[in-house]
Amino acid sequence: MSGLFQDDPVEQEEPPPPTPEGPGLFGDSLPVALPEPIHTTPYRVLARKYRPTTFDDLIGQEAMVRTLRNAFAVGRVAHAFMLTGVRGVGKTTTARIIARALNCVGPDGTGGPTADPCGVCANCVGILADRHPDVIEMDAASRTGVDDMREVIEATRFRPMQARTKVFVIDEVHMLSRNAFNALLKTLEEPPPHVKFVFATTEIRKVPITVLSRCQRFDLRRVRIAELSGLFARIAAKENVTIEPAALEQIARSADGSVRDGLSMLDQAIAQADATMITATQVIDMLGLADREVVFELMDAVMAGKPTAALAITDKAYERGADLGTLLQDLLDLLHTVTRLKSIPGLRDSHDLPEAERTRGAAFADRLTVPILSRAWQMLLKGVGEVETAPDRRAAAEMVLIRLCHVADLPTPGDLVRRLTSAAPPSPAPDGGGGMRAVANGVTMIAAEPAPAAGLRLNSFRDIVALVGEQKQALLHAHLLHSVHLVRFAPPVIELRPQPEAPKDLSSRLAALLSDLTGARWTIAVSRETGEPTIAEQGNAADSARRTAAADHPLVQAILAAFPGARIDTVHDKTADAYGLPVAPPDMPAFAPPDA
Repeated sequence: MSGLFQDDPVEQEEPPPPTPEGPGLFGDSLPVALPEPIHTTPYRVLARKYRPTTFDDLIGQEAMVRTLRNAFAVGRVAHAFMLTGVRGVGKTTTARIIARALNCVGPDGTGGPTADPCGVCANCVGILADRHPDVIEMDAASRTGVDDMREVIEATRFRPMQARTKVFVIDEVHMLSRNAFNALLKTLEEPPPHVKFVFATTEIRKVPITVLSRCQRFDLRRVRIAELSGLFARIAAKENVTIEPAALEQIARSADGSVRDGLSMLDQAIAQADATMITATQVIDMLGLADREVVFELMDAVMAGKPTAALAITDKAYERGADLGTLLQDLLDLLHTVTRLKSIPGLRDSHDLPEAERTRGAAFADRLTVPILSRAWQMLLKGVGEVETAPDRRAAAEMVLIRLCHVADLPTPGDLVRRLTSAAPPSPAPDGGGGMRAVANGVTMIAAEPAPAAGLRLNSFRDIVALVGEQKQALLHAHLLHSVHLVRFAPPVIELRPQPEAPKDLSSRLAALLSDLTGARWTIAVSRETGEPTIAEQGNAADSARRTAAADHPLVQAILAAFPGARIDTVHDKTADAYGLPVAPPDMPAFAPPDA
């Protein structure tokens, strides 16, 4: 028997827990304990993994890199930089490289500012890891107020804690309020010697000129397709991914000059690829685009006037998931390229254009004329806008293509005018006068040779009004046009009936001006007789008569019939004066002073 002071009893094994009979609380089967999760390194997207860390890594920004390198070499680094450009071209990345270049101390800790930061010193490592206390990044989109700027201004008073220079990087700076900009102006103009500012924006026009004048500005341009394709090919090789050159070109084209957008698309293509080779077809399906070959075939069908073939192409593209609005955008882009090839033949030998554009695009340029390309551009540009607002994008896009097909075999307005002019018999000019010119939807029609205009002489009240206008008397000139009725014109006496809105001193001002200009004494009498209509009313009546006469002309009627919906915008008569009134031959000698 074991007592209080005896050895401890031998521990017995506990029996296993009884197995429950029947369904448990959570159903027929008992919950199974999951293994502990394995902690892995989170995946970094390509845009972050391959972010440039030196000026040499930046692509497409040679001018900016050259300027910054020279500035660091000669010690002329500005105190504030303004970086502008579209999204994803490297504005924030450049700001971080500038911060490292300013604060790099080299591997041995004795280096100074350099355009080639070492990447291994404490400052370089801290800035690369986004945890350096002296490099402050601020998003102006979320901190727009004047209080936020006051915090920045207060922080500039203190010297850096670790680095040589305290760098403030403010992204999307155009989002700051007006008061915030004003609060920053004085500090931005005369910052402490240990402070640098780097601003980044995609909307440079929204930044006040007072801020721009205090910064050194760099415009980061869109990266070319060839440069993007080369970059993506190098990154794909580092990721052990095989991708077709056509697929790389498609991604680079869709990136629209943005490196970050292109890397995001490349990341997506790698993730969705189920084979060893990423093809252009997979990229096109992924992005919902139309194959470049499809765009060429569509343009061929449209310019040949074949709606059946054009709609068959769109049907296949739609079945593959392509957005027809995007297809029209691609067609518009190809039309622009063909027009450039038509206007600049030297582009056919340029390597900036892909091979397909240089070969098939050149064939289109040889076959199509500039008026046809311009007409297609205008119709397609309007059609793209219609698709964006239409309830059914596919139906709207197909209607645009059908319209393009039906006008493909129609003559251009210039060709139609030449045909009608050569076939129609000569007819007298409207109103029995020469020199009438009608403009209908951009088409200029000259009915007769204009007669030479009379010289500037004071033969009529209109000559007086024109003389006042030449003397920069805008208010007096306006009242003479709209508020005065001529009763009698017998120089040096003019009898007028002013309207109630005319100024009381109109007569005296006009008499004084004419006396100064001619050296003779003029009398401007005020009458109560009705007199003539104002010059403005006479001009409107003459313009209405010209429109009616132009609309009755056979040539204009033929053009309006050939182009439904066309209208006469303006009618110009070269024999008319500046007020739209015909110039009559002088009925009296030019006025001269009494002592002439």
